Amino acid sequence: MISTIAYGLTIGGIFYIISIGLSLTFGTMRIVNFAHAFIYMAGAYVLIAVMPVFKGLFIPAAIVAVISVIPIGYVIERFIIRRLYGESIDLAIIATYAVLLIGVDITKWIWGATPIPLSDPVRKSLPVLGVDLPVYRLIIIGLSVLIFLCLEIFFRKTLVGKIIVAGLEDREAVASLGINLEKYFSMVFILGSCLAALGGVLYAPITTVHPYMGFQVLLLCFAVVIVGGLGSMRGTFVAAFALGMVMSVTGRFWGPAAEAMVFMVMAVVLIFKPVEV
Repeated sequence: MISTIAYGLTIGGIFYIISIGLSLTFGTMRIVNFAHAFIYMAGAYVLIAVMPVFKGLFIPAAIVAVISVIPIGYVIERFIIRRLYGESIDLAIIATYAVLLIGVDITKWIWGATPIPLSDPVRKSLPVLGVDLPVYRLIIIGLSVLIFLCLEIFFRKTLVGKIIVAGLEDREAVASLGINLEKYFSMVFILGSCLAALGGVLYAPITTVHPYMGFQVLLLCFAVVIVGGLGSMRGTFVAAFALGMVMSVTGRFWGPAAEAMVFMVMAVVLIFKPVEV
């Protein structure tokens, strides 16, 4: 059971790192961003591409992979997302899903469609209550909590963060003060893109890297965002770990139903608290 809990917390940490970008993007821009899955996938593939350059060292390769998506995120926000402000949410879904499909085809053209495995970069275990837990998974759990605390400090204590939070609450009121919200929203989008890439980098050694990896995690992360409350940073954190545990515990007793249970929880939440867009 200890290993099940550890796996659930690990998946929850990955869910949070990826989902917080989706939550912030919707909260600030009212954009459902399917291109988020492409950036997540791009982070994993760039990691694989640059690891030989760093002679297999994971940390510097991971840093480069996360930084490398900044231009991608900027281009998507500047030339696609920014044109969709105030438009129908359907247009955003179609446009960003097109970006995801284009990204998948480009990835297949460069790396092919064969899944690429990646080994545990730490390769050490820690005995906990008689069970050997991979240190790498414990690092992911700790890192996700650290990211949450850093984001809390950033959004609650810094001027930029307070402007973004105010924009989340009442965009029109903040804009009426003469503040250029588009500049701050671009920062949010790029921050979310970096976190998506980080999620792909961290999850790559646990799963296999392939061009369609973004589709599966995208649906799960949207479930996290919906359960946690669209635009809610703390809600996303709680929902990510809760659904990670739901998925892990369900998988322990009935593997095929693990992901289905996540969407069942989302359905129950939507019944009692429908999403307002």
